[in-house]
Formats: sequence, C-alpha cells, structure tokens
Amino acid sequence: MVSSHNGVIARSPHSEYFSMAYYISPRFLDKLAVHITKNYLNLDGVRVPLILGIHGRKGEGKTFHCELVYERMGIEVVNISGGELESPDAGDPARLIRLRYREAAELVRVRGVMAVLMINDLDAGAGRFDAMTQYTVNTQLVNNTLMNIADNPTNVQLPGSYDDKPIQRVPIIVTGNDFATLYEPLVRDGRMEKFYWQPDRSDRIGIVGGIFAPDNLGQGAIEQLVDTFPQQAIDFYGALRARIYDEQVRDFIHSVGISSVSSKVVNSDKPLQFAKPTFTLSHLLDVGQQMVSEQRYLQEMRLADQYNRALRERSLPTHSQPASPPTQPFYRAYDAPTSNGNSQSSQSSESQPVSFRVNPQSSSKLSTETVNHVQSLLNQGYRVGLEHVDQRRFRTNAWKSCSTVHAQDSNEAIATLEQCLVHYPDEYVRLIGIDPKNKQRVLEHIIQRPHQT
Repeated sequence: MVSSHNGVIARSPHSEYFSMAYYISPRFLDKLAVHITKNYLNLDGVRVPLILGIHGRKGEGKTFHCELVYERMGIEVVNISGGELESPDAGDPARLIRLRYREAAELVRVRGVMAVLMINDLDAGAGRFDAMTQYTVNTQLVNNTLMNIADNPTNVQLPGSYDDKPIQRVPIIVTGNDFATLYEPLVRDGRMEKFYWQPDRSDRIGIVGGIFAPDNLGQGAIEQLVDTFPQQAIDFYGALRARIYDEQVRDFIHSVGISSVSSKVVNSDKPLQFAKPTFTLSHLLDVGQQMVSEQRYLQEMRLADQYNRALRERSLPTHSQPASPPTQPFYRAYDAPTSNGNSQSSQSSESQPVSFRVNPQSSSKLSTETVNHVQSLLNQGYRVGLEHVDQRRFRTNAWKSCSTVHAQDSNEAIATLEQCLVHYPDEYVRLIGIDPKNKQRVLEHIIQRPHQT
C-alpha cells in the first residue's frame, strides 16, 4: 500500500482481487476518514452528525471505495443491505438495525478497533422513487429508528429489553443514488452529513489505472480510454476488462466441445488455467463501443413502454378501433339513437358502430364526489391512481397499487379507475392524488369498502 501525489493505492479487501492495486480518491478518503474519526472523538460543545450519506450516480464505486478506506484504516464493518429494510413482519427491519448497531458497538469494545455500521442502497429500501412506491409500516419504522439512533447514539435498545448502560457511539455510513427520495427529517443537517461522490477526470484516471494495473497499458492509454468514454460510470471499465476474457472462454468452449463444458468446468480435477489476454488500446476501444451500443439499444427500445401503451389502448375503445358488441346472452345490445330520437335497426347499428365515452356525471361505479375529486386533481396538473387492500391487511395499512393514470383526460381516467373497482369488488379501494413534481401525495380518499354498495 503506497501513497502518491494524486491519490492512494490500496489493496482490495476482496480476496479474489487481492493481488490488484486500486486507487482511492483523496477527496473520498478525506471525507470518510474525518467523519469516522470525528465520531470517536469527544469534542466539547460540538454536535457531530452520526450518519454520513454518500450519494451519486450508479456504478461510480461508492461502496467499493468505502471498503478500500475501511481496509486502509483497519476498521471493522457491520453491513446491512437495502433489501433487508423490508419484511412481511412489521418491526423486523427496525429491530435488525438496532441489533447490528449494537453488534458494531460490541466489536469496538471487544477488539479495541474502530467499527462502522454500513447500510448499502438505503434509498432502495427506504426511499420513495415515484408516487406509487408503497410507504409501509416498516418504512416508517426504519426512518424513525435511524433518526432515534442519530439523536441517541449511546442509548440504543432492543425491543422488549432495556439496558441503562451506555454503549459505544458508532458512526453510520449509508450509500445510495438519490437521497431526495428519503424522509426529509432523516437527511437534515445535524443527523446526516451528505457527500455527493462524482469522480473528476483525475479520479477516473486513477481508478481506471488501478483496474488495468496488471495489464501494463500505460498512462497515455489509460487517459485516452477515459477520455473516449467520459460519460461512463466507473463500473463500465471493470466490465470492459472482464469482456476481454470472453474470447479465451469462447476458445475453451470450442476446444472441449459444447457438450463437455459442464463436466470440464464443474468436475475438473485441477483448476483451469487461462493465459492472460493481450490488452491493447485499440481492442479495448472497439469492445467499449460495442458495450455503449448495447446501452443505447436498452435506452432507445423501451419495449415495456410500447407493450404497456398497447395494453392501455386496447383497454379503452376509440373511434379508430371501435369496441365490438359482446355476444354473451346476458349482455343487452343497445341500438344507436337516430337524429329524430328513434332507434335504428340492429343491422344499421352494426354497420355504423358507435364509440361510447364515459360520462363522469352518470358513472355507475364512481360516486359524484369521487368524479369531482378526479376532475379537480387533473385540472391542477396532478396524477390520479388507485390502491387496494384486503380486510386483513387494511389493519396494517399495507396498500397495494392498482393503477396510475398518466392521461389528463377525465373520461379516460375515470374509465381506467372503474376497471380497478371491477377487479377488486371485495376489497378496500382508495383514490390517491399525486404531485409528479414533488413526488408527494396530495389526496388519499377511500372510495370503496367491502360489503358496501
């Protein structure tokens, strides 16, 4: 482990990469080291935030950089994943946070070294990315637990027990992409110190140089590689290096035969050895362009949007594609009225099909009050949607989304909402109004209750 004028080279904490040298950004190292050390010092009259929130674009190495810093400073780490912050049982994630925090405090006492509680992807587990993200009891408890620990870091109790002996204060490091999705009182100054991680060119050159350090590309080639893909995240270059080995794996498959790959790889008496591929700048640039093309296809195709749009178009009759009259005997076929008020014959009605529109004033499913709510929300630029829940989960407030209406036409919105009522006749259904700009709800109104007409 050596230091240089523009960064720190550290050994990766991952055993499979231990032989590789990695660059640590001086900015990142300074921020993390100061925050951790400051939390272990007794500074008179200074209120130190317990939580450090590291946020930024995906794939920029936030978590991996933290691990490198922990390895360099000799810090013990207790980890929590964002996926552990939700559970079918209310209260489990909050209890887990308290338990892991106390484990970290015990590590400090037993081993006599610094420790941190690391929560990866906090926004994925406790954030609200859009207006339809479920806000469960566990989400509330997780936010409240983290705020309580930040305010009382030496008095963290487990449910059902109480120990009046103070425990060691342990800093909490959280990572995520967009902390604007988190509960605002949690991220306020005093509880969480924020650090936006966006590596600059010198950081990127140092990090990419560490990734390709065993390949002897040279400083000039590293700089050109970084300048060729300036918009790519750091993990792009790691994936690029791994892609170079595809050719050797392909040659191996052809040499042993596709039918023998399983037995050769899984039941091999000795580990397979592959010669190190030749890394050249031109080859890396060619493979990198292929990867960029795949990214572009992913962004441009958006097949899910096309599929969902087709479903929405099929669900609502239009003039260009009129709905066919049902053939079941229990449906009544209505004749289209003529200009003089008389009904035309069924033959004339079939030859000139009529596209029916929903009249919000005479809706058979939605009440007048609900229709007025829908029209008012749409007129103010809000979105509308529905949520449903059965009688058992209604007591825990565990609502599920039914549909969201992105259109601004009230007739189309009401038709879509009525379909949800038809699908869930025996459940609670509530109308929600969504402010798309602030990603907040402006209305929650129950419009259907079980066993009520």
